[in-house]
Amino acid sequence: MKDRSSFSVPVTVVVLAILYVYLSTVFIFIERWFGLMSSPGVFNAVVFTFIALMCVFTYSVSVFTDPGRVPAAYAPDIEDSENPIHEIKRKGGDLRYCQKCSHYKPPRAHHCRVCKRCVLRMDHHCIWINNCVGHANYKVFFIFIVYAVIACIYSLVLLVGSLTIDPPKDELQSGDSFRTAYIISGLLLVPLCVALGVLLGWHIYLILHNKTTIEYHEGVRAMWLAEKGGNVLGPNILSWVCPTSKHIDSGLRFQTAYDNLIGASTSKGS
Repeated sequence: MKDRSSFSVPVTVVVLAILYVYLSTVFIFIERWFGLMSSPGVFNAVVFTFIALMCVFTYSVSVFTDPGRVPAAYAPDIEDSENPIHEIKRKGGDLRYCQKCSHYKPPRAHHCRVCKRCVLRMDHHCIWINNCVGHANYKVFFIFIVYAVIACIYSLVLLVGSLTIDPPKDELQSGDSFRTAYIISGLLLVPLCVALGVLLGWHIYLILHNKTTIEYHEGVRAMWLAEKGGNVLGPNILSWVCPTSKHIDSGLRFQTAYDNLIGASTSKGS
């Protein structure tokens, strides 16, 4: 497993970007538009600080949470009557076995060449968190994207709003420094809003279809996976934006469309 405690340039870039956006938003945009001592200024500063803290927290959890490790003793039980369907190789029809890790792969697990091990319900390896996005940290990764999109749009609105007011005379003397801050913020926030917005839309699509990024690209083998039930965000809608994952199970077995058919047949029979 790759050491996530080691120095990572992409992670450092993300941390610095979060810090810069927060400082420029609170101490430049909000200060110039409302004034930090005014009621609107305090309100916007508190709200944006909360969103920024949630970004930092969910990002940290995404970075340091193990995405899901396959137990060393895992082996599919082909005689298990409660789990009659198993994922097989596209060629040959054998049970999926990882030659590099020397163990069987659970459903939806894949080997990561960067982390050098198999990851449960692997979505992709993300260089920006220096970690895989998998079964155990997918929800918190998704929530980080949600808060990041909100923060970027919020900051951009405050940036534009602060440009609509006439600056005080003392600010005119230091206009070059403020102009530089606005240019850097604009060049940073606009691409971030677009990129993170597209990424958020993509993962909303995947969640609605109960797929991972890998399963989307492996459409043939993943056809039966597309009909799986369940929600990675949790059964309670109130917890969807909370970085909790108590609802997830071991990640070694997932409900399939076959389970739904069996349940329906049992209900009709009774």
